[in-house]
Order: sequence, then structure tokens, then C-alpha cells
Amino acid sequence: MPQGDYVELHQKRYGKRLDHEERKRKKDAREVKKKSTMAQKLIGLKGKMYAKQRYKEKVEMKRTIQQHSERNNKHKVDDNVAEGAMPAYLLDREQVARAKVLSNTIKQKRKEKAGKWEVPIPKVRPVAEDEMFKVLRSGKRKHKSWKRVITKATFVGENFTRKPPKYERFIRPTGMRMNKAHVTHPELKCTFQLQIIGIKKNPNGQMYTQLGVMTKGTIIEVNVSELGLVTPGGKVVWGKYAQVTNNPENDGCINAVLLV
Repeated sequence: MPQGDYVELHQKRYGKRLDHEERKRKKDAREVKKKSTMAQKLIGLKGKMYAKQRYKEKVEMKRTIQQHSERNNKHKVDDNVAEGAMPAYLLDREQVARAKVLSNTIKQKRKEKAGKWEVPIPKVRPVAEDEMFKVLRSGKRKHKSWKRVITKATFVGENFTRKPPKYERFIRPTGMRMNKAHVTHPELKCTFQLQIIGIKKNPNGQMYTQLGVMTKGTIIEVNVSELGLVTPGGKVVWGKYAQVTNNPENDGCINAVLLV
């Protein structure tokens, strides 16, 4: 490890503060006011450079917002009357709007780029840290309570190996580790037991996503090669996203709905 990475080393040894995520969120929220103050104070060449940078960021943000709203955009066909008489064989033809000329493939790519999902459960109950973690006091360090046991269902990869107990901050009990899910296909109305590939997003926060915690509303990636799904191009689909619809820690299994 390089000589200057003492912060990273400290985090590896003792873990992060319990309120690390909250402090980070607040710092990011304050960043907006700091940037605004900087933009007002800086003058001359520095001011010009800073303004240019801010302009680029704003353009990027507007572009992202536009992509998000693109999928719900409806374009009306203009009923413009063409000059002169129209032949009889053209009268029955549909008037195609210029906005609709965009091919389906491009629209699909834009939707994917915007990163928006239509999920069965759009809102979920937030899980508090007290409910998610149990404080563990063990060994000689009973007065140091920095270890946490995860009380919810988790997923770890096939080649997962635990850290040495000295450095392990979050403990995922073996009994709560799950690698298969009962996934329902909404159109076929059938349920299949599929292998979990990974955790895409836990709605409670990035930390739970990294730890592989599965709660209600979590987006997981499952192996759908058994179902024989194919893309419009004829390629076999290997992995697809699904949303967890139950509380796995209560039921002892994972029920999910495939996102199609």
C-alpha cells in the first residue's frame, strides 16, 4: 500500500464511522452552496474557467433530465393540409410525424441510458440501521463495539472468502446467505427457481447494495438461461433483473417478479 493511504488503511482496520454515509450525504448537500459562493467570489481568468466548468455540468444535468422524460413524451401528429390536390391512392395513407421517425432501437437505448425502471413495487418501507444490524461484542475487545451482524438475507458470490476476524466489520451469517430466488414471469404467469447472479440496487442505500443485503424492493440479477428468452436480434438472454416482493428474513426464501 502507498505511504499516503493512511485513511484507507485505518478504514480497513477499524471500519468507517457509523454515521459515515449520513455525513457524506450532508457534505454533498452543502457542496451546492459552496459552489454558488465560489462562482460569485471568483473573478478574472479563474472566474471564467469556473463558470465554463459549471456550464458544462448544468448542460449534462439538463440532458439527463431530458432523457428521463423522453420515455413519457407524446408527440401529436400535425394535421397540416398539403397544398394542391392529393391523389386518391395517397388519401388513405397515415401521416407519419417527424418525431415518430426515430427508430425503436434508438428509443430503447435512450430508455436504458436514462436508467429508469418500471418496477412492481415503486415505494418501500425504509429499514433503520438498528433493525438491519446487531451489535457484536466478542473476544478481548468487549468494550469496543464496532462489529455488526447483518440480520437480513444476504447474497455473496461463489468465490467469497471472509476477511480475517480482526478486520471483519460486517458479519453475514451463513444461515442468512441465499443464492436462489423464486422468480415469477408476469406474462407467462409461471414461477421458476433461478440462480442469483448479483445485487443491482437496494432501495435503502448504496452501503446495503455493496454488502449484498436483500430486503423488500431490492433489484437483483438472476440467471434466466433456463427459460430460453431471446432478444429481437436472436441472441439468448443470460441475465435479467427482478425485484424482490417479500421479506426474505421472515419467509426464509426470496420471491421476486421479473422486470420485462
